[in-house]
Amino acid sequence: MMRYSEEFKRDAVALVRQSGSQRQVCRDLGVSKSALSKWVSDADRTDQGLPLPRDVSTAEDAQIRELIKRNRLLEQENEVLRRAAAYLSQIHNRAPKIVFPLVQEMAAPDALVRVPVAVACRVLGFSKQAFYQWVKRPVSAREVNERYLIDVLRALHDDDPEGGYRVLADDLRDLGHEVSERRVWRLCKVAGIRSTIVSRKTRYRSAGEPVGDDLIMRDFTADMLDEKWLVDITEHWTSEGKLYVCAFKDVCSRRIVGYAIDSRMKASLAVRALHNAVLSRGFPRGVIVHSDRGSQFRSRSFQQALRRHGLRGSMGRVGACGDNAAMESFFSLLQKNVLDRQIWATRAELRLAIVSWIEGKYHRKRRQRGLGRLTPVEFETIMRTAVDLVA
Repeated sequence: MMRYSEEFKRDAVALVRQSGSQRQVCRDLGVSKSALSKWVSDADRTDQGLPLPRDVSTAEDAQIRELIKRNRLLEQENEVLRRAAAYLSQIHNRAPKIVFPLVQEMAAPDALVRVPVAVACRVLGFSKQAFYQWVKRPVSAREVNERYLIDVLRALHDDDPEGGYRVLADDLRDLGHEVSERRVWRLCKVAGIRSTIVSRKTRYRSAGEPVGDDLIMRDFTADMLDEKWLVDITEHWTSEGKLYVCAFKDVCSRRIVGYAIDSRMKASLAVRALHNAVLSRGFPRGVIVHSDRGSQFRSRSFQQALRRHGLRGSMGRVGACGDNAAMESFFSLLQKNVLDRQIWATRAELRLAIVSWIEGKYHRKRRQRGLGRLTPVEFETIMRTAVDLVA
C-alpha cells in the first residue's frame, strides 16, 4: 500500500486548487479519487478552522499517546541541541569539551523549557555521573591553570602582535612557565591568538571529510528495487529568491522515491526528503544511500536518520561529479524541462511545477530506453508483479 507524506498531500491539494480538476491531478500523481477528495476536504476544513473528522480505534489511540510521549521527548532533545549550538557558538574558534553549565541551566526549576538532566546528558553524549561530579567541583585545577595561561598569552601577544606561538612559548619560559610548544599552540588556537603577519585570505573552502565509504563505485545498476538510492540537492532562482530541491532516486527503476522542497538549504531539507522516501517505500531496510560530501549529508541529523531507518550511507570523492552521475542526469532533465522554461515569479509557482513534472511527466509519461522503453511506474509495476509471482 502506497503511503504519502503530509508534504505530498499539501502539494496535491495545491495542484487541485490551481487546475480545478481532481480527475487530472489523480492521473498525474497516480492517487485514487477518494484519497485526493479526502485530502481536499480535510484541507478545506482546516482552512475554515473546523476540526477534522475523528475515526480512531483503541489501538490507534494507544499509538497516538505513544507518539505524543515520543514527541515530548524529541522536543526536549531538540531544545538541548538548540541551546548547545547557541552556547558553543559564543566560544571563539573551538568549543570546550564540557558543557555542564548548560545542562545545569536547562535543568533549573525556573528554566523556560525545563529539560531533565538525564535527557540533556544523553543527547550531549556524556553520563549523569560525570555531570554530578562536576557539580561537586565545577572547575578543575587544569582549567584554572589554562585560563590563567591564556590571559598571560593575550598580554604577551598585545605587546608583540607579530610573534607566533613559538615566540609566545619562549616568552612564557622566560616568565618561568614550563609549557610545551604544542600546548601553547593549542591554547592560542582556543583563544584565537595568531600572528598578524601570517594571516592569509581563504581562496576556497575544501570539501569536508566523508562520513562513509563509497559503496557504489560508479556502479549505477541494481537488480532489485530499493537496493541503491542516489541523493543530491539542486537550486534555482525565482523572483522571491532561491528554491532548493533534495531528491532520492532508485537506481533500479530510476523513480524519484522521495523529495523535499524548501527555500533554505539546511540539513533538515535532506532529513525531510529521506523521511518522505522511506515512508513512500514502506520503510525498507539495508538500502545503500549514496551522496556527495555536501554538509547536509555529512550532518549529524542526516547520519542519525540513516541509522534510525537501517540504511547504509555511501559517499563519493571530492570534485568527482561522475561519482553521482546518474543523479546529475535527473537534475539535468529537471533543469531543461522545468527550471529553464521560464522566469518563475514565486517559489510556490515553481514548487507546483516541479511536483507536477516529477509525478505526472517523469514518473508516468517519460519512457526510458534503460528501462526497456517503459516509464518508471510501469517498470516498478512489472518488477513487483514478478516478485509476487515468485513468492
